Amino acid sequence: MSSSSNITHFSQACIHGYAVSSQAEKKSRFMKWLSLLFKSGAGNKETKTGSRHRLAFGDGNIARHAPVRSLDDRARANKEKEELERAIALSLAEDSNKTNGYKWRRTDIDEDLARKLHDEMNSAPFIPPCPPRDHHSRGYRVCAGCKREIGYGNYLGCMGMFFHPQCFRCHACGYPITEGEFSLLDQKTYHKPCFKELTHPKCEVCNQFIPINSVGLIEYQCHPFWSQKYCPSHEHDNTARCCSCERLESWNARYISLGDGRSICLECMESAIMDTGDCQPLYHAIRDYYEGLNMRIEQQIPMLLVERQALNEAIEGEKHGFHHMPETRGLCLSEEQTVASVLRRPRMERRGLVGLRTQPHKLIRRCEVTAILVLYGLPRLLTGAILAHELMHGWLRLNGFRNLRPEVEEGICQVLSHMWLESEVISEAQSSPYQASSSTSQPSSSASKKGGKSIAESKLGKFFIHQIAHDASPAYGGGYRSAMAAVNVYGLRRTLDHIRFTGTFPVVNSSNSLIVA
Repeated sequence: MSSSSNITHFSQACIHGYAVSSQAEKKSRFMKWLSLLFKSGAGNKETKTGSRHRLAFGDGNIARHAPVRSLDDRARANKEKEELERAIALSLAEDSNKTNGYKWRRTDIDEDLARKLHDEMNSAPFIPPCPPRDHHSRGYRVCAGCKREIGYGNYLGCMGMFFHPQCFRCHACGYPITEGEFSLLDQKTYHKPCFKELTHPKCEVCNQFIPINSVGLIEYQCHPFWSQKYCPSHEHDNTARCCSCERLESWNARYISLGDGRSICLECMESAIMDTGDCQPLYHAIRDYYEGLNMRIEQQIPMLLVERQALNEAIEGEKHGFHHMPETRGLCLSEEQTVASVLRRPRMERRGLVGLRTQPHKLIRRCEVTAILVLYGLPRLLTGAILAHELMHGWLRLNGFRNLRPEVEEGICQVLSHMWLESEVISEAQSSPYQASSSTSQPSSSASKKGGKSIAESKLGKFFIHQIAHDASPAYGGGYRSAMAAVNVYGLRRTLDHIRFTGTFPVVNSSNSLIVA
């Protein structure tokens, strides 16, 4: 897995700046008053200019005028004039009230000076205050985050835009990006750890980032149905795999050991059938399903749930049949054997399943089929699919189908298993071609009649259907696809008749005419 071309990683990509303002020296009111006395018209003729701010950006400086602050100059000028007149009046009053006959006589020069100052104050032109105005000079910047003007303080320049430092944020976590490096995807900025968390796949077993291989690619395994992604190393590090759904055990959720080398996940365990007695209703429901297809099984074939070891021993003693390796989960016996069946279901405790009780069962051959064996501890839908498959083996043997090639016998048995699963999982409105070919409607199992299935169980059923359709083995997978192609065209009954007479599937051609080989 290689990274996309529109993903960019920046290192030191932002230019940092700081907008500063020089402060003019403030004068006290007393000094202003003196300046009115000793500077001719200085108070009213002073020109007000805004302080200059420099915005540092890159290597160059851009100067701009800050907006002029609004002052009521007319009111201030009037107040200063009144203060000056009051000071002159007080000075004259003090001269007239001097004691001991001492008086300071004003000269004509003093009167001329006072009159001159008064006249200049009255004749000085009034300069109205300049209202604030928008400054769209070269230094004007708007933050691309909050859409407000960038005034004083730090700012960032990046991707042709400007940002307040607190507005330059990660689109994943929402916090400001303060590091020197960040990632960019579709014009969205991310912290590098947040970007990795967002885009780099994590192993669903160990919950760690899937490592990069020697050529710089992200290499992982992915389940074709569940899309479970995991590190390739977990294929060989003894990580437990569910014997039903095939998902690997996550480190956050432990699987349950069935005590015979198998493990099962909690989701599959919810509908697991644990002993022979619990399985009897399902077994009879599938026999009813066959009867609905006009394929009644007259012989009462014993059905037993067994442990893995007991099934493997039965396989070794069976001379007839082709077995699905590496794991066989069901068997249609033709020989007399003694098999240990699961009599009582185990109970769940903290250390796992305990209290499993088995009982030896002597199987006596009374016909072509001695018994049907199925592994215990599998979900109801998988157990039913195995029973449907093994019952088809029994039906073929009881109805004189002899010496069939493995791909023919196993293929048509898989078709019946697939049909039963579809009747349980897929809505009745979505009828298959082979359903229309049967003379009577196909019944569903008794469990289906009691109520709907959970979403998890329905998903599990679809997985078992997917397993049958995509099996890679020549006998089970290749045989199923050939058998299903024939059933879809000619129907189940005509396909079985062709197998009875020829030992092969009918050839499917463009004209849909039945060709006898």
